[in-house]
Amino acid sequence: MRRSLILLAVGCLWYAAASAQNDGDLAKIKNEGLNNSKVMDIAFHLTDVSGPRLTNSPGYLRAANWAKDELTRMGLVNATLEPWGDFGVGWEQTRCYVAMTAPYYCPIIAIPRAWTGGTPGKKMISEDVVVINAKDSAELYQNYSGKIKGKIVMLYMPDTLRPSFSPDGQRYADSTLEKMANAKPDAPRGPRNFGGNGQRQRMNLARMMPEFFTQEKPALVLSMVARGNNGTLFVQNGGSYNKDAMDKNNYAWVMLSSDDYLRVQRLVMSGEKVTLEADVKTKFYDNDIKGYNVVAEIPGTDPVLKNEIVMLGGHLDSWHGATGATDNAAGSAVMMEVVRILKASGLQPKRTIRIALWSGEEEGLLGSRAYVKNHFADPADMVLKPEHEKVSAYYNLDNGTGRIRGIYLQGNEAARALFQQWLEPFKDMGASTVTSSNTGGTDHLSFDGVGIPGFQFIQDVIEYDTRTHHTNMDTYDHLVPADLKQAATIVASFVYNTAQRTEKIPRKELPKPRGANGGRGF
Repeated sequence: MRRSLILLAVGCLWYAAASAQNDGDLAKIKNEGLNNSKVMDIAFHLTDVSGPRLTNSPGYLRAANWAKDELTRMGLVNATLEPWGDFGVGWEQTRCYVAMTAPYYCPIIAIPRAWTGGTPGKKMISEDVVVINAKDSAELYQNYSGKIKGKIVMLYMPDTLRPSFSPDGQRYADSTLEKMANAKPDAPRGPRNFGGNGQRQRMNLARMMPEFFTQEKPALVLSMVARGNNGTLFVQNGGSYNKDAMDKNNYAWVMLSSDDYLRVQRLVMSGEKVTLEADVKTKFYDNDIKGYNVVAEIPGTDPVLKNEIVMLGGHLDSWHGATGATDNAAGSAVMMEVVRILKASGLQPKRTIRIALWSGEEEGLLGSRAYVKNHFADPADMVLKPEHEKVSAYYNLDNGTGRIRGIYLQGNEAARALFQQWLEPFKDMGASTVTSSNTGGTDHLSFDGVGIPGFQFIQDVIEYDTRTHHTNMDTYDHLVPADLKQAATIVASFVYNTAQRTEKIPRKELPKPRGANGGRGF
């Protein structure tokens, strides 16, 4: 009995010592992350200094090289721009001016769609505007073939925009988080509803327009997205980044804000004489078509566990309408701040910690998918490479500037209790929700798709879907410093706890091979 009491006392002392050590490490992480943060300085360099970061553009390479050098200055090792395979050509806009000159002068907010060309010649064009109003391809070719060469054209858009009485920026309500916490595992999604025959016809016609424009050679094409107002302009790509398709991007194609677009359309269709002048110039870069991720490491210190890996990351690339602050300089800056916190705190992780900043995410998770295929497994055949078993977990951040409110389990219920425990110290910061619900559209899916535990954190939405996501408003000024500090501190604790844990994060059952045509299914 006495021996048992002694062993119990020793065990209690060991547990108390271990807890004190863990509490001390957490205190260091919190102090460094909340009181000595550099996250906004990192974000400044990735946005204002680097500019838009379209994959393989000069802006992306500026940001990637700065990030590599900065990670080295932080004390990480093996910092490199790691090629992951062929991506395609780079592109950037070099000039974009569009204005209405009749019936009166009005400057117009306009941004070229990625991988499209410029207006012909060196001089500014000045043309009447043609509104293409066709219900299907037969009507399109019958009424407009041979009639738009050298013209400024726009595709008719229904004027369905109305004032919104909801705030642009929001945080998750406690009731919403409670529903997420109590959610059942996600059910398979049903077929998508595209809103009836009229909307389907417009979508089908829109898919045909690039080929039609390539054949007909207008001087300038105007477009808009059927959402957004107050000068917010949503812009992505209009051409192909495939090197073999460069000769097809032979016309200028710009996005306008809905406010400007619908005004021009109404004037033209009412019979008013509308003239626009424009000067649009873009540049393609085809000297190096490979894609590059930024990768660096904090070496592990445990003689055995240092051969295992904890990964964290976010995508560094962006669209080009602004400087990609919330999508996703915020996530990249937070993850760089995470490794800075761990180094500056003097902590000695047992496992190796590897940060990766991805390219090609906006085109379909290309950088992370290729990295996973090169290092761990191809989801097509699920033949595991030696590194696959060494990864404990991958943590991702890519839902804007909002503070962390919890984490998506991504179907990994075995990690629930662990994550609840790790979130406990951050309840006073608003982070406590662990949900069975899955989330998509971010690079954690590349890891989850080959059976490596991959997680995305729940974040307050702020203005993400209404104002900043893929828009001209996605700038440094839309970042929330306190939220990014909170996020970096929480992620640092998750990464460090994962590095220190005796066992790796529990894994789900390995996925079945997807086959040669199924690799994009995650």
